[in-house]
Amino acid sequence: MIDIPNYQPLDLKYIVCDYNGTIAKDGIVLPGIGDLFAELGKTYRIFVITADTFGSVKAQVSPFGCEITILSSTNHTEEKAAFIDSLGADRCVALGNGNNDAAMLKTAALGIAILGDEGCSKETLMASDIVCKSAQEALELVRYPKRLIATLRR
Repeated sequence: MIDIPNYQPLDLKYIVCDYNGTIAKDGIVLPGIGDLFAELGKTYRIFVITADTFGSVKAQVSPFGCEITILSSTNHTEEKAAFIDSLGADRCVALGNGNNDAAMLKTAALGIAILGDEGCSKETLMASDIVCKSAQEALELVRYPKRLIATLRR
């Protein structure tokens, strides 16, 4: 449990990450993500949710022990938000950057927008609780919860 003064307490159990633009660039996982997943996987269940545009997600993230969900509907925005709901939104932190991540970030107890090399959609930026320059920085917030307290307390 992360008790944040004058903010909702966070009892996080799941980390849900968009793939391309968030933890990967052009279908290749960004440096440092694997090590962070290995560390955080001791405490959290980690999911990668993606349309798998480059067809590389399984080869890229399977070694890190996270669970992969390939989107199958015609509305990825709703599908991602429904996935968060299915886990229990109040137990989720979600990371994303694209338009189709906005509802997922808004639904999760903690939504973190990633403003990386692909940029970040305005919708996702506005739906987030926190904005980070990289997925590595976002995952470090979860790894070191006092950073979350410093950012979110009122």
